[in-house]
Amino acid sequence: MAFTPLHDRVVVRRLESDEKTAGGLFIPESAKEKPSEGVIISVGAGARDEDGERVAMDVKEGDKILFGKWSGTEITLDGEELLIMKESDIMGIIA
Repeated sequence: MAFTPLHDRVVVRRLESDEKTAGGLFIPESAKEKPSEGVIISVGAGARDEDGERVAMDVKEGDKILFGKWSGTEITLDGEELLIMKESDIMGIIA
């Protein structure tokens, strides 16, 4: 991929949700909600503070994360649907 996010932004690949419920019922595509879990595939250099110093990012490439349902901007790169979001939109890292 020839795309690098700027400042405190990250590029995220959504993780697909389960095809069926815990009870064994299959969920049709039209009823599925977009997953709110993803994997970070690219990270910007970080924002700058008031003194111009770079603030290090708390996340890194490969981290599995949880984010809000309406977070980020959807883009298509190399035929793949991805999200660009600010680090502040990320709720946490899944261990």
